[in-house]
Amino acid sequence: MLSKRSFLASLMLPAISLMASVVAQVDVPEIKPQIPNADRNAPGRIFLEHADVLHKSQEEDYMVLTGDVVFTKGGMIMKCDSAHYYPDTESMNAYGNVSMEQGDTLFIYADEMIYDGTPEVQTATLYADPGKEVRLINRDVMLQTTEFVYNLAIDLGYYEVGGILTDPSNTLTSQKGEYNPTTKEANFYDDVHLNSRGNGTDTLDIFTDSLYYNTTTHLALLTSPSVVHNDQGTIKTRNGVYQTDSSIAFLFDRSVILANGGRVLVADTIFYNRPEGFGEAIGSLEATDTVRSIKLTGDYGFFNELTDSIFVTGNAILKEYSGEDTLFLHSRYIESFRKFDYTDIPEDTIAGTEAYTRVDTSNVAVAYPRVRFFRKDLQGVCDSLRFTSMDSTLRMLVTPVIWSEDRQVFGNVIEVVLNDSTIERAVLPDLGFTAQHIEGEHYNQLSGKEMTAHFRDGEMHRLDINGNVEIIMYPEESDSTINKLVNAESSFLEAHFRGQTTERIKMWPETSGNAVPLFLARPAMYYLPKFKWYESWRPISKDDIFTTPPDREELMIQQGRNIPEIKFEKLIYRYRAFFDDSGT
Repeated sequence: MLSKRSFLASLMLPAISLMASVVAQVDVPEIKPQIPNADRNAPGRIFLEHADVLHKSQEEDYMVLTGDVVFTKGGMIMKCDSAHYYPDTESMNAYGNVSMEQGDTLFIYADEMIYDGTPEVQTATLYADPGKEVRLINRDVMLQTTEFVYNLAIDLGYYEVGGILTDPSNTLTSQKGEYNPTTKEANFYDDVHLNSRGNGTDTLDIFTDSLYYNTTTHLALLTSPSVVHNDQGTIKTRNGVYQTDSSIAFLFDRSVILANGGRVLVADTIFYNRPEGFGEAIGSLEATDTVRSIKLTGDYGFFNELTDSIFVTGNAILKEYSGEDTLFLHSRYIESFRKFDYTDIPEDTIAGTEAYTRVDTSNVAVAYPRVRFFRKDLQGVCDSLRFTSMDSTLRMLVTPVIWSEDRQVFGNVIEVVLNDSTIERAVLPDLGFTAQHIEGEHYNQLSGKEMTAHFRDGEMHRLDINGNVEIIMYPEESDSTINKLVNAESSFLEAHFRGQTTERIKMWPETSGNAVPLFLARPAMYYLPKFKWYESWRPISKDDIFTTPPDREELMIQQGRNIPEIKFEKLIYRYRAFFDDSGT
């Protein structure tokens, strides 16, 4: 079935052909401009500049023009093989080799055109024959579609039947689109796909349903749920700005970055420099490492994918959820990075191989100051904490204390060795003190120069103390009551436990001490010299990790552990610089 425009063409073409054959037999002068002395730049006016043949019947309100037909409208030149021209409305139907040219920058090519020249419309609708496309060329930009509408009054063209826009960096396809040749701005809707070749080394794909794009700055504005993908990972956003040449993005409204290696970042606002792997985030950020089962949350942070590092502050929390229960840790600053250790291997002179350097890497997590953490079976405080994945060791520094059930452990340094996130042993290399609350004012206590606690299934089953061993114990009777206090001193100790019960204690080489009936024991005998019970410091819930008790805060200040202030580059500065550089 013929379309309306094709049907009209089929009716007029025989008449044009017949008229051309008749006119060819006589000497027909060249058609001159309608108003030779008129101002060709008069706004809104269209002028017939040339045609080989002009025919006008009394019955019709249009002229039939054939052969090298040329019209002008301001700076626009419109050409075709033949046309129906309506002088009253300055409109036309153009056929064959249709083109619109403006200076040396804008060219539109089509097979047919319907132009409505009425002042309130001034719109050209261009069509392509089957198998062909309408082409708009604006310097290094080309737009292709089968049906294109161009409004000359506002310098805006659009299509609704699917199209492709190409510039030196990117190719965009969509079901609907509009383009302004003057401002170089384009908007695309429905099944939008941007494929970028901006840096020549990486392919970028953007999939969305609504996209603003500038063909000069190569800036893409994402205003609907969108997916941005390249070899480094995927971005999901519904509100963002992406510069396709530099691969720099500003993302808003809880956008998500899915990086390779199972890392996920979510925040209110994110600045992301993809080639450098650097990002800065503000507002309820969540950085998740799904491989290590760790999540970092906070108000502000920055990260570097190339060095596998991240820094978080502002209500910062580290959540470790690999076990049955989640560990919640808070401090003013939390950071994680990859440490590189280089080992030079000497040349093998026998084999004749060249010397080389081996690189050992280890993931390191650091929290400081005012560290507090909570898990149902384990709680602790210290002023700085460092975890190294190479030896799976957690080092707690500056008055560290750990609690588990009714036991408390403290020392100058506590080193916790983990195995699959489960405590394997705790080492106190410089002073160790452990206490277990029995009842009232009575505590089992062990103290020494160096202490190592061994754990099994989350419970301490053996304790080794080397040097300056001191002990106060309240042995249970068969009826689970206590009626005596035992104190002793020695050089070495080995204690074994089952649950909350002390099974046996071995002390050597020499032991001194005594057992005193409880009713004869004086209160001064209840405690070892270094005994302290820090129950007021103990986090009692995941929400309690944010509150440092006043007496501990005072102690930290007395020890010179003031909270360091770290200056950060304001995100708004990056935002302004980004748009200044892009010329937007």
